[in-house]
Amino acid sequence: MPRQVCYFTDSPAASLAAGLPDSFAPRALDRGEPPPELAETTVVWLADWKRDAKDVERFVARNHRWRVVYVVSARTKQAQADGYVFALLPSKVPPAILERTLASAFQNIELAERLARAETEVQRSRQEIAELNRIGVALSAERDTQKLLELILRASRQITRADAGSLYLVEEVSETEKRLRFKLTQNDSIEVGFTEFTMAIDRRSIAGYVADTGEVLHLEDAYELPPEAPFGFNRRFDEETGYRTKSMLTIPMKNQQGDTLGVLQLINCKRDFRARLTSPEVVEREVVPFEARVQELALSLASQAAVAYENNVLYENIQTLFEGFVKAAVTAIEQRDPTTSGHSFRVSRLTCGLAETVDRLDTGPFAEVRFTPEQLKEIRYAALLHDFGKVGVREQVLVKAKKLYPHQMEIIQQRFDYVRKSVEADYLQRKLEALHRGQPPESLKQLDQEFELRLAELDDYLQFVLQVNEPTVLPAGNFERLLDIAKRTYVDARGVERTYVTPEEIRFLSIPKGSLDPEERLQIESHVIHTFNFLAQIPWTREIKNIPLIARAHHEKLDGSGYPYKLREPQIPLQTKMMTISDIFDALSASDRPYKKAVPIEKALDILASDVKHGALDPILFQLFVDAKIFQLTAKGK
Repeated sequence: MPRQVCYFTDSPAASLAAGLPDSFAPRALDRGEPPPELAETTVVWLADWKRDAKDVERFVARNHRWRVVYVVSARTKQAQADGYVFALLPSKVPPAILERTLASAFQNIELAERLARAETEVQRSRQEIAELNRIGVALSAERDTQKLLELILRASRQITRADAGSLYLVEEVSETEKRLRFKLTQNDSIEVGFTEFTMAIDRRSIAGYVADTGEVLHLEDAYELPPEAPFGFNRRFDEETGYRTKSMLTIPMKNQQGDTLGVLQLINCKRDFRARLTSPEVVEREVVPFEARVQELALSLASQAAVAYENNVLYENIQTLFEGFVKAAVTAIEQRDPTTSGHSFRVSRLTCGLAETVDRLDTGPFAEVRFTPEQLKEIRYAALLHDFGKVGVREQVLVKAKKLYPHQMEIIQQRFDYVRKSVEADYLQRKLEALHRGQPPESLKQLDQEFELRLAELDDYLQFVLQVNEPTVLPAGNFERLLDIAKRTYVDARGVERTYVTPEEIRFLSIPKGSLDPEERLQIESHVIHTFNFLAQIPWTREIKNIPLIARAHHEKLDGSGYPYKLREPQIPLQTKMMTISDIFDALSASDRPYKKAVPIEKALDILASDVKHGALDPILFQLFVDAKIFQLTAKGK
């Protein structure tokens, strides 16, 4: 930038300026408007304090690069120096001192400009670092891999002002072969049709070259490649769409170990990021090469992107591993009771379906309820693992199909067989004695009838025992007759009088509902505590840390009639209320089990409606379960 010493023609300082050497390019000006070319000139004004100050101030105020050296007479009592005033000199200053002062003034301007540029650069660097940090935080927070890749490409284009870009990922085909997958493309100027494909990692293509060498490749014009370049540029896209690819920056995405995980290809750096490249003329006017600083920013961002992508892949692998563990664990537990196979998976599907329905509501008491993807995952895992505590329940209780254990029923049947044999033996003995005494035929006939009646009575008793041994969904039983049978006795082989059924057997057969007595039911109910204790030991991530609390309350009822903690409505999480409805429905309507027949869907819903009526279940959630036909999610063919 040119330098010049300026002064007013009629200024007392003009005589000093006239003696300056040509290197200062002294220039006399009138007091009107300064010439336009001075705006781009570094100027030091030589002026008289009393005569020129007001006019100089008017000129200097327009340009921060200008400085003023004032000449002050001996009679001037005070001279206030503003920021643009570099020096105050006496009117009879020696020429050498004047020249040194003017030279120092020019140096001061240069130093000030360099300082301003440095401050601008520092501020720019701070903004860029802040932007990189912001992007880094956003990349780290995104768990959806596809969204992460889109964010990486979009952020890279914004920070480099690239009109378009593509993202490639390195994927392993085998232990010895890797390929480059064209995964994503973006373009602000035209609509782009996109199809994924793979390509070899070699030096024949630009992306392949960068993936193979790990080098950053900057092309000022993709149509004018260096003669020694081993790669070529495929113009097919430009020819088919009318787009013009010019400047291109291709960067490897490397992890901390230096491995290339992908390639970022940024196309057409624009002067103004908002511009749209609608014609070759616009491209020629707007597109510039990617400057060195932009390349550094892009490379830094690519490194962050690689780490974020690698973390996402690792996270997904861990998720897949955990999914496998959960499914294997649930399957293993259900194999202890094969008749309930699939129950936990169905409850999970029903509960998630109901949660998604609640999430879509915009009216009613649940209008403000919104579940994040992590919370939906939390609900799913809690539903899958809600019965995990059955691992702590004795298997014979867990799989008990009827009121009596199989070995108990076998003993009763053997006992009745023994009584039957005893009746037969007594009958034969009495008939033999009657024949020996020569009893008339009528007596023998009466004896036969008594025998038949006795056998029929035994069969009827046994059939009734078999009948009451079957569990019921709702309370039922004919316990008076059971007690009558319990009074019947026989004499065993040792001559001891015994009852047809023992008090212990009567106790089990008198179970009014289901197949479990109170003690066994407590054992089954303890599975909830076992579930909570087991799940509480797992170091869940912050996003799904409520799984144990959600799972532990799935047998609680709003009126406090549930188990094991007798919680009431305010103490039960919303997620658990949904799971409870799903759990009861599946338990009722699942395929036939040894201890019960499957209840038709309509009947199962009626039973749930009865629980709602008695205040045990949430009425709004149940109505959503019915209206949204959530119950159909586990129907065959769904």
